Amino acid sequence: MHRDRIEDSPGVREFGVSRYSSAGLTAKEIDQLAVEEPLEIVLRFRRRGLLVRKPVSVTMRTPGQDLELAVGFLFTEGILHQKGTIENLEHAPDSSVIVTVNTDVDVKRLERHFYTSSSCGVCGKTSLQALQINREIRLDPSRPTHPLGFLVRIPGIVREKQSIFDRTGGLHAAALFDRNQNAIRICEDIGRHNAVDKLIGAELLDGRTDFGDLMLFVSGRAGFELVQKSISAGIPFMAAVGAPSSLSVELAREYGSTLIGFLRENRFNLYSGFSRVRDAVDASLPGTGSG
Repeated sequence: MHRDRIEDSPGVREFGVSRYSSAGLTAKEIDQLAVEEPLEIVLRFRRRGLLVRKPVSVTMRTPGQDLELAVGFLFTEGILHQKGTIENLEHAPDSSVIVTVNTDVDVKRLERHFYTSSSCGVCGKTSLQALQINREIRLDPSRPTHPLGFLVRIPGIVREKQSIFDRTGGLHAAALFDRNQNAIRICEDIGRHNAVDKLIGAELLDGRTDFGDLMLFVSGRAGFELVQKSISAGIPFMAAVGAPSSLSVELAREYGSTLIGFLRENRFNLYSGFSRVRDAVDASLPGTGSG
């Protein structure tokens, strides 16, 4: 049974459910679920005097902060490089966000982006070259630094602030912490990559130009695309509740990014960027590279 959207949150809907256990039917109740709906991101720019409208991506997301999601996606995917490029942001009635920019756009770079799902991020990349970060990135190895005692508390800090997760249990969180261990922003979405894009897009729209003193936390895996988004934004420190992939670790070490995985139950694994974790010991284990 479909019910109307809960007024105070476009990201939650109620459904009637029958609850069962091994003993049979136990109750008929109302369950709250995270909403998953498509959003099309459209770029509008001028080329040879003509206004070009180019669909960039269709992403399955939890409604809310759609403008931030669009801006963050375009920035972390290397399509736009600064907020000043944006002339206008608008919602369109067909579940899309139109981003008008004041510069020409490399249309070939847009080819790999068209469909993203809530589970896997950008799918169907056209080549290995498309995985590369397309602008020069330098991460300061001396900042930010965080102590072990703070790092192990991060999942609990973020969990307390996940309002929609409390009601649905079905959303990922992404959070930014400053050099003083303050949580400056937390975003939720059914897609972990969307939560990161919303987070970064919101900071860009608020005027942030430098992410070099921030740490990114994600509530799921440290997949390659999330590490890529973090580095592309200039964030030098990333921590994840789940596991990284081999490619994630290789990318983090290549750019000198700090990467933490399995951050839960008062412990974590440190894969690269040892200098940013206070009280950590770089044991120079085989395969650690220059991390």
